[in-house]
Amino acid sequence: MGIIKNIKEEIQVIKERDPALHSSMEVLLYPSFKVMLHYRLAHKLYLKKHYFLARWISQRAVRKTGIEIHPGATIGKGLFIDHGSGVIIGETAVVGDNVTLYQGVTLGGTGKETGKRHPTIQDNVMISAGAKIIGSFTVGENSKVGAGSVVLKEVPPNCTVVGVPGHVVKHNNISIPRKEMNQVDLPDPVEVEIAELCKVNDRLCQRIVQLEAEIDRLKVTIQ
Repeated sequence: MGIIKNIKEEIQVIKERDPALHSSMEVLLYPSFKVMLHYRLAHKLYLKKHYFLARWISQRAVRKTGIEIHPGATIGKGLFIDHGSGVIIGETAVVGDNVTLYQGVTLGGTGKETGKRHPTIQDNVMISAGAKIIGSFTVGENSKVGAGSVVLKEVPPNCTVVGVPGHVVKHNNISIPRKEMNQVDLPDPVEVEIAELCKVNDRLCQRIVQLEAEIDRLKVTIQ
């Protein structure tokens, strides 16, 4: 009964979040579906200290899906990995409910430190393609991480993070990412800074023109 329940839950998650899905049968072909079934079994074995068998199952899943989830990771309900190739979730990572990861995401550690060394991702977080979350800190609920971002420190709830290194560009955004699945329309802090620099440059150019005109008037007066 537990296996059937898990299968139904995984099917529902994919149907909810992937508009490309046309039938429930297609779910059987999804890497996210396959890897989560492998992970659930491997994690149970890991908790019972059957470490070799747990890793054997997880490595089979890597070969089949291109997604590497360490059996020691703690993952809640409703994880959806879209496409999924290159996704890595480390041993001490904690992933809450209804989290969405895109291809190339890494939930990694920073070195050989012991204990909790991977991030905690709270409920309803969306991490866009190629983003790297590195270290033992928390990404707060309902937050969104932009594509290609490298996040190295704590993210409060209801935030949007972009950049390398990642920094918060929007706070108290209360929309739930999994309901919109939008990883494109995010603020661009580099573009904002460049626009501000352009404004400053325009003001400086205007001031230089004014000073040159003043100098010319002074020359005429002196002559």
